[in-house]
Amino acid sequence: MPATPSEQVKSYLLDLQNRICDALEAADGDGVFRRDEWQRPAGGGGLSRVLEDGAVLERAGVNFSHVYGSQLPPSASRQRPHLAGKPFEALGVSLIVHPRNPHAPTSHANLRFFYTTDGNPGAEEATWWFGGGFDLTPFYGYEEDVVHWHRQARAACVPFGEDLYPRLKEWCDEYFFIQHRGEARGVGGLFFDDFASDGFDHSFAFARSVGDHYLDAYLPILQRRQDTPYGEREREFQLYRRGRYVEFNLVYDRGTLFGLQSGGRTESILVSMPPRVSWRYDWQAEPGSAEEKLVTDFLPPRDWLH
Repeated sequence: MPATPSEQVKSYLLDLQNRICDALEAADGDGVFRRDEWQRPAGGGGLSRVLEDGAVLERAGVNFSHVYGSQLPPSASRQRPHLAGKPFEALGVSLIVHPRNPHAPTSHANLRFFYTTDGNPGAEEATWWFGGGFDLTPFYGYEEDVVHWHRQARAACVPFGEDLYPRLKEWCDEYFFIQHRGEARGVGGLFFDDFASDGFDHSFAFARSVGDHYLDAYLPILQRRQDTPYGEREREFQLYRRGRYVEFNLVYDRGTLFGLQSGGRTESILVSMPPRVSWRYDWQAEPGSAEEKLVTDFLPPRDWLH
């Protein structure tokens, strides 16, 4: 009997989790991912893998979850209100990497698959979709890093249509925007949701392409910046900018909201937060400094490939 769509997605996501953890352990050279399997009382569970206090990575979390329930949470049905309250199944891998060196950017990626019906998993009216993407949050801007990141983002999309990268890049810029600050969280990448184009096989192939391009996009940047010299000034700025990351995740991020609303494991959901962070009242960067240029030259959305 051929594998069901959920079984195919689960197999791929667990393999992706393993590949990313292995690559990050090798890049760190010292830290090891802790494994925590967990069960969700309302249905399902997951595998959280977390590395902390490594030589290169201050924190990295790569989490797999497979949950199901009788009512789709509001954060997942916002774009499809007719599905609100219906039974659902959700699988995903979500990851966050917070390097120790302020010159090495934070990165985030996730892939998710939702499936919902009127209660009969074999029903023709079943509705499914993919979502996910990856984005980069530097603290000190390096144009070659951002260009490389977006080249890989485009490479993930090109086999599925020349118009896909510009659309998902723009969607990413719009999504990862801290409205109360009036600024972007980072320099973008790809974001997509409610993706169900040309049937399951095509959509799944695209989701795999995004997942498979993450390491190619991020590892060269991490390896290039992880040993850059820095001092107290750079570290303090990194902790200050990490505060923006926390603000976005707690106020706007739909993945965080879905996890909390669906009764997911709180420790796994909030592992995305940076381990150390600070807020400073009305702090202003020195004019012309690298800290100011992050906000003026890198965070405003732009075309990085032309």
